[in-house]
Amino acid sequence: MQAGILNLDKPQGMTSHDVVNVVRRITGIRKVGHAGALDPLATGVLLICVGQATRLAEYLSASHKQYQATVRLGIVTDTYDADGRVVDASPVQLTREQVEAGLDRFRGVIRQVPPMYSAIKQHGVPLHRLAREGIVVEREERQVHIVELEMTDWAPPSFSLRATCSAGTYIRSLAHDLGQYLGCGAHVTHLLRTASGSFSLEQAVPLRELSRENWLSH
Repeated sequence: MQAGILNLDKPQGMTSHDVVNVVRRITGIRKVGHAGALDPLATGVLLICVGQATRLAEYLSASHKQYQATVRLGIVTDTYDADGRVVDASPVQLTREQVEAGLDRFRGVIRQVPPMYSAIKQHGVPLHRLAREGIVVEREERQVHIVELEMTDWAPPSFSLRATCSAGTYIRSLAHDLGQYLGCGAHVTHLLRTASGSFSLEQAVPLRELSRENWLSH
């Protein structure tokens, strides 16, 4: 098999490019790419295109995504997630009702600024590389669509949410912006992508179970 789309369950701690390199080694095929990056902290559905299927990567990337996330109120990090450095902390004196009311602000079509720690390129250089050098640049706002945004658990100072959103949406930015709106700051401590388009987590293969033998058998 020289081409295909792999629905992988990405483990925590790996970049999407790390996963691409693993697939290259297993398949022996150099032409491999991903359709919609996941942060190292994030787990879940990562679509990997192999061989001629890389032509579909742009189409697959444009699909809506579904996530489950845990947000920690009261702490701001430079990456907007738990992998980053704490840059601000505030006491949290909010009720569940106040936070749910804040979520209303972020449903529907909204404007969002991508985080500095992202794979977006400026003049050919990924923003995360600039951020690690201490360089902060202006990022252009993007229009994104938050189709669904629901709190699923309340355990202050943290809460969990479920989100369905358009391609290009950063859940980290959503959490950060919510924290700023609520006046206490926030960051993501856990992020799971449960679906990318029609590809679901239930169908995904854990990366550790991928081998050359089961690749060739499909």
